[in-house]
Amino acid sequence: MKHWRIEDVDWDRFDPSAVDPAIVPLVKAAAMVERNGKDYALYLSGVFRDDPDFRQAADSWALEEVQHGDALAKWASLADPAWDYEAAFHRYRTGYAIKTDVEASIRGSRTGELIARCMVETGTSSYYSALGEAATEPALKQVCKLIAADEYRHFKLFYDHMRRYLSREKLGVLTRLRIAVGRIGESEDDELAYAYHCGNEPETQPFQHARCTAAYMARAMAFYRYHHIERGTGMILKTVGLPPRGRLSGLMTRGAWHLLRWRQGRFEQQLRTA
Repeated sequence: MKHWRIEDVDWDRFDPSAVDPAIVPLVKAAAMVERNGKDYALYLSGVFRDDPDFRQAADSWALEEVQHGDALAKWASLADPAWDYEAAFHRYRTGYAIKTDVEASIRGSRTGELIARCMVETGTSSYYSALGEAATEPALKQVCKLIAADEYRHFKLFYDHMRRYLSREKLGVLTRLRIAVGRIGESEDDELAYAYHCGNEPETQPFQHARCTAAYMARAMAFYRYHHIERGTGMILKTVGLPPRGRLSGLMTRGAWHLLRWRQGRFEQQLRTA
């Protein structure tokens, strides 16, 4: 069940003078990734084919993800009336697709799959929190706040099911950590880069993974603040079975923060020299 509807957003408060041009390309890309949630529900339905409770939960999750995409796209269309969301999404769907006809998780176990989903929700809840806090445009701030709350609920959904499967599959902490780190690293694969390309570049311009990744990441990373990384680190540690607070969490948060700042600088340099 959806916790809100697109009609609940105060679209009448949209203020074009408060739109940050650096945010618009990010919102366009995010809209398409979010709207693609139905494919991930199909994939999860195959992985959890004999678990009707989880499949029902995954279907509800996908509906919320699609709504996220449509809400973000509506805002982007207000910010840039010339943008054709449906055409951009059609390009994205034509050029990027995940395999949905599966019978087992690519993570090696159902627990592993749910750990990976927790990592995605950790990233999105942190990202939309950061974007919403940075935005000065009222409608976008409201949309990001609503989405961030959904994504945190989604984290809890996948975490609770992960704990259920963990009691059967008995994955150790190191195995869980390896899966988590691996999924975090996939944030720089073609999914976001191609969404950025389709949402912001003309069809005549060839897709280049490195350029589009740098363009997206250099902008997106700039909006994070230390407390976003701190919260995300705690969620990661909780998922893999380590204390979410304490000395280890503090050390990892500081390391992740410095890595983020360094990576952002590298992406910005890459754009300048492209």
